[in-house]
Amino acid sequence: MQPRDAAVGHAIPRHTASRHSTTALTLLVLVAASAVLRLLFLVRKPFWFDEAFSVEVARIDWENFLHLLWWREANMSLYYVLLRIWLHFGQSEYFIRCLSVVAAVATVPAIYWLGNLLYDRRVGMIAAALLTFNAYHIRYAQEARSYALFVLLATLSSASLIASLRQPSRGNRVGYVLASVLAAYAHFYALLLVGTHWLALRALRGGQSQSGSHSALQLSKMRRAWITIGIAVLPLLIFVAKTGAGPIRWIQRPGLRDLLEFFEHLAGSNSWFLAAVYVIGCIAAIAPLGNRLLKTGQDRGVWRVQFLLIWLLFPVALTALLSFARPVFLARYLIFCLPAFVILTSAGLARIRNFWLLSAVLAGTLALAGQGVLFVYAHDFDNERDGCGAATDFILDHAEPGDAVLFHIAETRVPYEFFRSVRAGENTASPDFKAQLGPEIIFPHHAEGLDYRDFTGKPAADFLRSVPPHYTRVWVVFMNNGPASNPDPTTLLLSQILGQSFPQMQCWEFVKVQVRLYSR
Repeated sequence: MQPRDAAVGHAIPRHTASRHSTTALTLLVLVAASAVLRLLFLVRKPFWFDEAFSVEVARIDWENFLHLLWWREANMSLYYVLLRIWLHFGQSEYFIRCLSVVAAVATVPAIYWLGNLLYDRRVGMIAAALLTFNAYHIRYAQEARSYALFVLLATLSSASLIASLRQPSRGNRVGYVLASVLAAYAHFYALLLVGTHWLALRALRGGQSQSGSHSALQLSKMRRAWITIGIAVLPLLIFVAKTGAGPIRWIQRPGLRDLLEFFEHLAGSNSWFLAAVYVIGCIAAIAPLGNRLLKTGQDRGVWRVQFLLIWLLFPVALTALLSFARPVFLARYLIFCLPAFVILTSAGLARIRNFWLLSAVLAGTLALAGQGVLFVYAHDFDNERDGCGAATDFILDHAEPGDAVLFHIAETRVPYEFFRSVRAGENTASPDFKAQLGPEIIFPHHAEGLDYRDFTGKPAADFLRSVPPHYTRVWVVFMNNGPASNPDPTTLLLSQILGQSFPQMQCWEFVKVQVRLYSR
């Protein structure tokens, strides 16, 4: 007997049912492959400052946690909440990173859904395959930060938007609002994605939406959704207004090379070969449109390309331009542009109608992507990991009873606390445990365990002058304190005051971290 559609009571042709089964099976294989690629060598690279910071934020008690979110760390708050829950089931470095793996693997069917909505199953499947083997996506799937979750929610937000245009319904609009709000709390740069959606729908004005209704009506309905999103993310907007650019003041102004490398890395490549394939794929998707690409109110075939291009280019262009006044461009903050790049490339590859030729091109593309995957298992595209773990181990190995330790900037205590807990094993991050392992922490120090006030600040001169009478040996950890030839003012202050009371000073260098021991 032929299978039947329960909704309408009609028989489903066997070839259609077979095609659905093949699609589902292929997608399942890609999901499994993505899980394997992201779990493989998951802890080969050491935890670094940002990851240790995530874990310690998630570990502190609820009162301090909420204080810290509002005071300084509202960005990525959704990830911190999920990580708090996740840590109840395990605290090994492998298990901690698995939270990002789960989000990354879930993005594979999500990008298939989006590609299918914009184009068809063919494009959706190619996009799922490219994302499965995308080294940039794998790199952040293997990190205990919010970026993998951010990409997932950005994909779901855009897919829900397209679903709302194709089939206007309350459920689709609620899905869009929910995914967009969650994306903003995963990373506040998701607000750029919402801006992208607004621009894309403005480009649709004057034509027909995918459901046949006038785009003006669609804009009216989506305007209510955007107002709801704005109200829901109001606490985040207040936080951004309150803190300004302080939390990201360390970002450097990008150059043309940084922008080019961003797209190269976004393709999952450590060379230009794979990036060239992506660019050629994008051109193949864009070229047939000709000058219609620059006109608003176009049909679905034109608008979907406009949508993907705006998503891919607008956030990059805007942050690059703003960086002339205040640097805000950072590659990993713009990782949410990855789905647009992948789908646009897939649309170009899908124009190859010959099955065997497409298979050969896709196999070659995935082979190039595989080189990027092998590279990323041992390296990072855009950031060198620091030596916080090695520095902490060194201090714990060489500390003596009665020693003290202080940190050049308060935040450096955070990874120190994490690596102390790793040193002694899981479930040992209690205040009592921390008081027993290693030198006495004298700055920052507001309570027995980490306090929200311990996440920022620098030692003052009066405090530093009070230290020498009480200790014969003081460890100092420096990080992000400028070049040796031109250290920052806090480093100069520490060197001057401690150098006057401690005639002996030893120094050890780690990646981006310096450890000094002042002694009599």
